[in-house]
Amino acid sequence: MSGAHGMDPAAIPDLPSPDAPVPPARGMAPGALGDWIKWGTARLGALSGSPRLDAELLLGEVLGMGRAALAVRAGEPLQAQAALRFVALLERRRDGEPVAYLTGRRGFWSLELEVSPAVLVPRPETELLVEWALERLRGQPAPRVADLGTGSGAIALALAAERPDAQLLATDISAEALEQARRNAAALRIANVEFRLADWCAGLAGETFDLIVSNPPYVAPDDACLEALRYEPRRALVAADGGMAALAAIAQAAPAHLRGGAALLLEHGAAQGAAVREVLRDCGYAEVATRRDLAGLERASGGVRA
Repeated sequence: MSGAHGMDPAAIPDLPSPDAPVPPARGMAPGALGDWIKWGTARLGALSGSPRLDAELLLGEVLGMGRAALAVRAGEPLQAQAALRFVALLERRRDGEPVAYLTGRRGFWSLELEVSPAVLVPRPETELLVEWALERLRGQPAPRVADLGTGSGAIALALAAERPDAQLLATDISAEALEQARRNAAALRIANVEFRLADWCAGLAGETFDLIVSNPPYVAPDDACLEALRYEPRRALVAADGGMAALAAIAQAAPAHLRGGAALLLEHGAAQGAAVREVLRDCGYAEVATRRDLAGLERASGGVRA
């Protein structure tokens, strides 16, 4: 049996160098778990923004254990077949595939979500939208909230978990994404979310809400960052008009579905804050404002139906 890149595993008697990722094909791999984490970290190097974390998560995925358990058992040996699976995952990560797709899971807010290439990987900066939404809902009994373009269900499920008295409607144009969101709701035992196949506000006919939130596509079709995001669904990333088309469409249609004094909150790109505020004002929203993420970047903007 040959290892990665077609090299003969038997030719590598010791722990392989980061440039020769080939453990033996059977028996025990050289070194211990801690050595393989260090090796995986070096193998990923600058190709990842968090190489050690990635290595720990991927080895933990192979072995079915968390990072804390890996640290406690760092001196234990590793089966060769497990090492081969670890190497295979590392090579996919080196090619740019997100760790969340490799493990099938991603933490968001207080939740563990199932994710796949059918949905965007939930990102920490989107938690800003959840925080702002919870602020808006404070003091409102049994609010109705719509999450447009729900993907994995991250925003809707986080809000539903924090506000079990709320009624959430989560929409998406992708049936596959909605199915994943439903599985997440079932796994988390969250019952106060309705999932609906719909394109932005088109599925809200005749309904009004106390809050509408959305993390829509906002990347321009020619943005260089798309190469790094090539494993994620393009339809959930890219919007026409320099990335503004979906943001503008939602802003224009949402007032018909907002109760008086209700707000629309939108995530957007770090350089789009001014443009989104202009769109919101042009659509007649009051109290237009923007929130910055932990890096100080403008990340979400919103306004209130007058």
